[in-house]
Amino acid sequence: MRSHRDQSTDWSLRHLWFPRLTMAELSELEQILGIAFKDKSLLHRALVHRSYLNEHPEFPLEDNERLEFLGDAVLDFLTGEYLYNRFPELAEGPLTSLRAALVRRETLARFAEHLELGQHLLMGIGEVATGGRERSATLCAAFEALVGALYLDQGKGAVEQLIEPLVAPEVAHILREHSDKDDKSRLQELVQGQLRCTPRYVTVRQSGPDHAKEFTVEVTINGEVFGRGIGLSKQQAAQNAAQEALARFDDMASEMSGNDSQDAPMQEPA
Repeated sequence: MRSHRDQSTDWSLRHLWFPRLTMAELSELEQILGIAFKDKSLLHRALVHRSYLNEHPEFPLEDNERLEFLGDAVLDFLTGEYLYNRFPELAEGPLTSLRAALVRRETLARFAEHLELGQHLLMGIGEVATGGRERSATLCAAFEALVGALYLDQGKGAVEQLIEPLVAPEVAHILREHSDKDDKSRLQELVQGQLRCTPRYVTVRQSGPDHAKEFTVEVTINGEVFGRGIGLSKQQAAQNAAQEALARFDDMASEMSGNDSQDAPMQEPA
């Protein structure tokens, strides 16, 4: 019977062949970020898409979804703090709208593109072939995972150093273009512009005591349910349903773009 040491050695050797980001690639990304990670494994893990583990189930690092969860919470807090200090006279409603515009999928995906995160992601072959490196949902998740990893590695100050150069011009753009509309407004504009109809919101469930009711709202488009949201008010639940519907539209657009690139005829060499 082999010793535990022999088994551990075999385990290490078994993983040496896995494709992974090299130290040079991680250093290249750190130069783009302007930040050097103390624990490189955190940065590496922030770049592991779950599709990669589907194809390499024995890869030693987990995917970036737990870091994404943490980064989402950190971003909510830090963007809220930034806006609170930046606009001391602004009321709660406009502050909330501004924060929602800053942390929505499209905005965070642009931040990720600016930092070239898509090119550094470890992804499955199928995901890459269908445009995964350019998909807004994937880029948004990668940015949130990066924030979560940086927060664990160096704390709040380092995250502020990363996001403030991105957030400041984005706030100026939002205010200039008045693009801080809520998700219901954005969904209505999208649906009316593309499908010539209006989203319909229906409360399908209420639960909990009177002082803490929870509502579930579905948004339908041409009779089809496109999103479902839960909230402590019907308005909050409807906003969450609209957000899910917008995400679905974004995924559909990404899939169509990926299919178009696959169907495009190959160019003959000159």
